[in-house]
Amino acid sequence: MGKATRITLILFLISLLSKQILSQDVGEHVAARTVKQEEGHAHKVHCSRERSRAAWQAIEEYLMPFVEREQYQISSKCRLHPSNDLFRDQEEHKIHVDINEWKCGYCKKHFRAEKYLDQHFDNRHYNLLNISDGKCLADLCGALHCDFMMDSKSTKTKCNPAAVAKNRHLCESLADSCFPLNQGPSASRLHELFLHQFCDAHTCSGKRNFFPKGGKKTTSVFYLAISILTMMMIPLFYLIVYLHQSEMRKGTQELRRISKVGKKTKPS
Repeated sequence: MGKATRITLILFLISLLSKQILSQDVGEHVAARTVKQEEGHAHKVHCSRERSRAAWQAIEEYLMPFVEREQYQISSKCRLHPSNDLFRDQEEHKIHVDINEWKCGYCKKHFRAEKYLDQHFDNRHYNLLNISDGKCLADLCGALHCDFMMDSKSTKTKCNPAAVAKNRHLCESLADSCFPLNQGPSASRLHELFLHQFCDAHTCSGKRNFFPKGGKKTTSVFYLAISILTMMMIPLFYLIVYLHQSEMRKGTQELRRISKVGKKTKPS
């Protein structure tokens, strides 16, 4: 395989990668247009989906591992229970197909980003929300540190003693109602854990330590992206090595052939 052929093949592979990236961008624009077409059917929900998601993320990552370890059943009357999340059913009907592909579990429609799927839910599947109960997990954000979950830089803002006291009171009331001390050893341990894990950070004195007990380990988006990129580059690397070695072998064989021809023509 000649040098020109190798260069052509490498350029072809780079072109394929470029087309893939371009198709993702085009797909995102198509998804945006689709959502805009649906905006005429939009409904107003007086509950933040984004903050509700942050609240549930805090519960799922920093509370539920300990609840499961204790084999404790949270009462449906507890405001931390999944049934008290207005958007929980819709969130569970999100299918993350690929890094840039989401699918609606209700109608199987595809989207290039989660935000477009959120808008699709608001516009097309509003009727599936039970708004009559007034359940909104975002109302607990003050206690559950949603701002920290959404943006850790927000913790550097000036502390407001009145807001901190209000959030701490809400946090302690959640501990009392969800893990009553008279419900046995497991409830008592979880009550104490909830106070340390969520409530102790509601203070203006000293350093605020969020979720000191740790939580569920999650794979970061950055690590996932690096892994995918590495997997894409490995075949290309081996192809280049293979082509290089093939060229080297070809050159060696050519030298041997020339050497043999030279020996045959040497005068005796």
